[in-house]
Amino acid sequence: MITIAALYHFTRFADPASLRAPLQTAAEAQGIRGSLLIAAEGINGTIAGSRSGIDALLTMIRALPGCADLEHKESWSETMPFGRMKVRLKREIVTMGQPDIDPRARVGHYVAAQDWNDLISQPDVAVIDTRNDYEVAIGTFRGAVDPDTRSFRDFPAWWAANKDRFHNKRIAMFCTGGIRCEKSTNFLLGQGLDEVYHLKGGILKYLEDVPQDQSLWDGECYVFDQRVSVGHGLVPGAYDSCHACRRPLAPDDKLRPEYELGVQCHHCVDEYGPEDRARFRERMHQMTLAQKRGQRHLGG
Repeated sequence: MITIAALYHFTRFADPASLRAPLQTAAEAQGIRGSLLIAAEGINGTIAGSRSGIDALLTMIRALPGCADLEHKESWSETMPFGRMKVRLKREIVTMGQPDIDPRARVGHYVAAQDWNDLISQPDVAVIDTRNDYEVAIGTFRGAVDPDTRSFRDFPAWWAANKDRFHNKRIAMFCTGGIRCEKSTNFLLGQGLDEVYHLKGGILKYLEDVPQDQSLWDGECYVFDQRVSVGHGLVPGAYDSCHACRRPLAPDDKLRPEYELGVQCHHCVDEYGPEDRARFRERMHQMTLAQKRGQRHLGG
């Protein structure tokens, strides 16, 4: 089994660029694949590999400045969910576009997975899904508000336009693994709210710890690797993804007339031009050839 570790940690790196090459080299030496994002505000990513390889890379990451108490969440897959290893420098490890946001200063109240149902069932609590629209579309908590945002960068503007809806409400927010809520709760506290809560460990921790017969989660949870989605117990879900736009596709979506494997789906049929389609078809052709040779194309 492949061990998959999702992690993030807010800390202050004085020279994040100096960390990229050592992490890339160490990951490749351990046979690790996945993605790590490094910025002045910290580190974020998902990595996959052998048990020993993951343990070795996590030990290295925890030795970085301010990362000794970094937490991570694990799941497992029978196949490698990533094609290669990428360590990238970013302006933010999760992009909100709010330069004054600092989760190290303060965040909302953490709520453990086993206590989440009680909180979000209270009549004075408004539950907000901070994820992107395509993620919310395949699953969310019962009764949660969907901001219908295309990216996390849109959340502050959505709040400004909708904050009056939540007058005299306690706010409970959630996301996939918890990182977006570190920033969104800090943002709302900065807007003058007092009672702001977020799900510790995110949806992934909830699906891991809360039995399905007690769950208030409907659907599946989108994940940013080739599993596409997971369900309760973090077992791989039923969704695939469009190779063009990367949006999740249910099995029936691939039966629609707009769908062309590797080229387009009903979500993006009007979003790309002929040159893009030709490029996507060539990529699909190269992936097919690689598969016939028993290899894995890096674009797949």
